[in-house]
Amino acid sequence: MKLSVIIVNYNVKYFLEQCLISVLQASKDIETEIFVVDNNSVDGSVEMVKERFPEIKLIANKDNVGFSKANNQAIRESKGEYVLLLNPDTLVEEDTFTKTVQFMDEHPDAGGLGVKMVDGKGRFLPESKRGLPTPQVAFYKMFGLSSLFPKSKKFGRYHLGFLDKDEIHKIDVLAGAFMLMRKKTLDEVGLLDETFFMYGEDIDLSWRIKLGGYENYYYPKTRIIHYKGESTKKGSLNYVFVFYKAMIIFAKKHFSSSLAGVYSFFINIAIYLRAALSLLRRFLTSITVPFIDGILIFLSLHIITQFYEDVKGFQYPDDLVLPTTIAFSIIMMVSNYFSGGYDKPVKLKNNAKGVATGAIIVLIAYSLLGESYRFSRAIILMGGLASLGIVLLVRSLYHLLQIPGYSLSQTTAKRIAVIGKPDEIERVTKMLHNINLNTAVIAEINPNSQSEPNDHFVGKLHQLPEIIEGFKLNEVIFCSRDIEPEAIINQMSRLSSYDLEYKIAPPESVFIIGSNSVNSTGELYSLVDLNSIDSPSSKRNKRLLDILISLIAVVLSPVLAIINNPFRRIFPQLFSVLFGSKTLVGYSNTIRQKIILPKIKKSVIYLDGQINNQNIILKHTDKAILNYSNNYHWQKDLRIIWNFLFGSKKSV
Repeated sequence: MKLSVIIVNYNVKYFLEQCLISVLQASKDIETEIFVVDNNSVDGSVEMVKERFPEIKLIANKDNVGFSKANNQAIRESKGEYVLLLNPDTLVEEDTFTKTVQFMDEHPDAGGLGVKMVDGKGRFLPESKRGLPTPQVAFYKMFGLSSLFPKSKKFGRYHLGFLDKDEIHKIDVLAGAFMLMRKKTLDEVGLLDETFFMYGEDIDLSWRIKLGGYENYYYPKTRIIHYKGESTKKGSLNYVFVFYKAMIIFAKKHFSSSLAGVYSFFINIAIYLRAALSLLRRFLTSITVPFIDGILIFLSLHIITQFYEDVKGFQYPDDLVLPTTIAFSIIMMVSNYFSGGYDKPVKLKNNAKGVATGAIIVLIAYSLLGESYRFSRAIILMGGLASLGIVLLVRSLYHLLQIPGYSLSQTTAKRIAVIGKPDEIERVTKMLHNINLNTAVIAEINPNSQSEPNDHFVGKLHQLPEIIEGFKLNEVIFCSRDIEPEAIINQMSRLSSYDLEYKIAPPESVFIIGSNSVNSTGELYSLVDLNSIDSPSSKRNKRLLDILISLIAVVLSPVLAIINNPFRRIFPQLFSVLFGSKTLVGYSNTIRQKIILPKIKKSVIYLDGQINNQNIILKHTDKAILNYSNNYHWQKDLRIIWNFLFGSKKSV
């Protein structure tokens, strides 16, 4: 056996499917065995592998044992002269394996090899080649000097930016997304260190290969797409903590105790500084627009009041004007929030709905106030109109300033080119229509530049730039059955000057896969409805339901406490829900870490059998919890609360 390919998967079924298709294609001319080690995914990954790829050796773990241990399981069973550790969110070229194995055969000093990686838009990923993160190198990276001077031999050593990305080089560290290693080398230096659960294990093993007398090579004569950010969310605070803690483990293992202490000190400073800055940035970003709205509404109402007083020839007491204008502004902001007025992309109808709802709330509150506390209805109505004008004008200004997320244009219809043969284009087009994707143009392009003209096609692959300009396209979908990965990557690189999104449609799949940036999951077209619990609308609806149910429950608490024993157990926590520190229904952090779920507030009623201090238990399967998270609707929460209080506690 020449090559053993090992892929560790965790809840990225759609990327794994595409990866395996490309791996099988790349294995045609080389004796290869393929392992998939699944770390207890609940997204149907195991079933998909069994059904679509029965020839692949599947190891289905009952728990998430981590990246290192999962790879080691397969390495110990492997029989190949070379072992390739490959991420599931990758796509390899059809000649990747033959080229890299040939290079290793010709260079007996090579213990490990990495390749040129590009992201989902064809852009070079600098982590394709890395230097050893010594304390000095890590300091330059953590404090931004490596980003400021990427080509510097002094400051740019983390990503070796001074080395030509198109030439072969000896390097220190291989990227864990693609690590091709000589099995003999692993027998000598050892397998992955299982102390590293995730991150850092590639650096540790790469360095041990060097210490064992072998070289690591960067080999750019073949490429892979790495949808960085798909199998792990690398822009998150959790990533920062886990990655840098892994660096501390590495330092304690390979550096002297004094040097490791200094290294750990600076890394801890960097962790908490970066976390603090990230939280501050998020806070300021989230409050800036509402704060501006509130200030402008407050000032406008104040001016309207003064004008009204001058016209009528009397003056409202100052102790009435100030709290009233503040309350009015807050109600308008809160109403705008719950109406989706602060969601991106901006929708003016949500702002109008928010202002109208706020004005109605103010008028209802006005009718309940005593005569001595009332403002003029005319001031309220004028204030409502002024508020509407303010939010619309402010968003128009944001639109003119081209602030991201505030374009007032209608949602831009997708102008898509689909590259493939007629039958595959038809399948993909039906998928796009079935998911109600807003498309203005779907241009069909022939992947074979040598074939005869066909009425289905607007042109051939080599004419793609002209077609993009002529049809003003903003997205390209490649049918991977009909166009090889190398050609896909070539086209992505060739079209780098265009502002395009790229997707790949694997054959016989219900997913069309893409990635828009190295820090996000990108956009996924799917016949499966994915309405995540952490989407802005879901969070807003969940919060509104929490408030309404808690208020009703508090008002009716004397009756509910008498007739309902479960209610007595949750009553003390309703005030935490009202103040926003808890949510009524959710799942625990334990289950969230186990099956990769969005983070939500601590819950009053858990779905996963976890017990809080009130001993509230609702037991659901992992798949039911994943469905709750990915396909959230407020009615689910309402049904769960009702079942908890009055009915069955077993089903969502």
